[in-house]
Amino acid sequence: MDYNELLKSRYRLIIKYTGLMIMIVGAVLMVPLIALLFYPEDFTYIQYFIVTSLLSLSLGAVLYYKAGSREKTVSLTLKEGGIIVVLSWIAALVFSAVPFVWGLNMSWTHSIFEVVSGWTTTGLSVMNVEKTPAIYLLWRSIMQLLGGAGLAVIALSSILPMQGMGLYMAEARTDQLLPHVQRSTQMIMKIYLSYVSGGVFLYYFAGMSLFDAINHSIAAISTGGFSTVTTSIGYWDSLGIELVTIILMFLGTINFATHYALLQGKLKIFLRNGEIRLMGLLLLISIPLVSYIGLNDIYVNMGKNVRNSIFQLVSALSTTGFSTIDFASWPIFANLFVIVFMLIGGGTGSTAGGIKQFRIYIIFKSIYWEIRKYFSPANRVNEDYVWRGEEKQYIHNNSIREIANYIFLYLFTYLTGVFIFLAEGHSLRDSLFEFGSALGTVGLSIGITGPGASGLILWTEIFGMMLGRLEFLVIIFALTKLFRDSKYYFIKRR
Repeated sequence: MDYNELLKSRYRLIIKYTGLMIMIVGAVLMVPLIALLFYPEDFTYIQYFIVTSLLSLSLGAVLYYKAGSREKTVSLTLKEGGIIVVLSWIAALVFSAVPFVWGLNMSWTHSIFEVVSGWTTTGLSVMNVEKTPAIYLLWRSIMQLLGGAGLAVIALSSILPMQGMGLYMAEARTDQLLPHVQRSTQMIMKIYLSYVSGGVFLYYFAGMSLFDAINHSIAAISTGGFSTVTTSIGYWDSLGIELVTIILMFLGTINFATHYALLQGKLKIFLRNGEIRLMGLLLLISIPLVSYIGLNDIYVNMGKNVRNSIFQLVSALSTTGFSTIDFASWPIFANLFVIVFMLIGGGTGSTAGGIKQFRIYIIFKSIYWEIRKYFSPANRVNEDYVWRGEEKQYIHNNSIREIANYIFLYLFTYLTGVFIFLAEGHSLRDSLFEFGSALGTVGLSIGITGPGASGLILWTEIFGMMLGRLEFLVIIFALTKLFRDSKYYFIKRR
């Protein structure tokens, strides 16, 4: 088989599995109809979801069955998995936006923004949720549920007959809970859905309605942050609901390999994990500083200071985006901590966004290792490692270089977005905050994002959210491979 034939064979597989992903999107477009059990008056919107679902299922079926590949089991490379993920996400965003455009007469820009915010588990919104039909509120939450798990994880855990490590890694996941990829993804889905179910019960017990409990539990575990009320968790002004939310946000931001160690009762191993230690240290330092210095002039009650500090800092670090206050009223000192936490983000391989705590931890550890090396005997050999999940992960110079490159690329993108916000007339503080929230897939807002935001601001945030969720290198790998393969194929044909 020559290279052209090999290319065609591989792309038939890519088209086939992209079609299968699109069929999954079509199937889940039916799930929001559950909202009719709570709000039968929303029955008028049912047609927009059913027709869109049928269109998605039809397109997916055509791609899947017409691709022509007869291979039963296949291993995908990271680049091939990246192409499937990118194409699947684009299709998911378009089909997910159709009910908003068709049923609510929203513009394509606003609709795409809303669904990108949902699928990337960001939580920024251009909708007035107080006037939005419940079926759409549930659809937003479902998008966050699926986006948090990842289309690839859902597919691999159920129906894809492949050795799909490339597809798994293309969804920004590298931790395997079990030796077999499909068993790992099945375990991830079990953990994920169990936490959501537990969250629904706790929220309902704490005083939420069942519908609100379902939506907020999904949003908290997926670190999404979409709410059914304008003022988010602050609407209830309930210590119990805030405690439940903090627990769920904390669980959502831990990578699934670490969850697996915790659920097996391996507490020592759990506490050895670098991300857990870094998270604990960051919160231990920041909460007193924000409470006693940053908010001292705002809230008279010190208990209120501590309560707000804990909630907002956990929300920012976990990249969930729930809030109990208005950030525009917070001083720059307190907001600076929130901005830094949004950039750091949650655990690698979790539902959270940001640079990721593991990368930040490795950079700090590498500085320590370098200092230790300087004072060590010349003939001493050090094996540098960190705990990740249940295993030691040895860190080499190549890994540190890749992490440093990623952080540079992330910060360069962040500064580019901030400059666009500044060019649109927003203040430096507001620009740093708002684009940091979008790129980190957080969802906290200082007031820029909304129906009145310019198209340039919304599309800048859309690209930021996508880059933050799928991670830069996967998108770059996928687009580069598409370009090179198409260039080779068409030049060769000439």
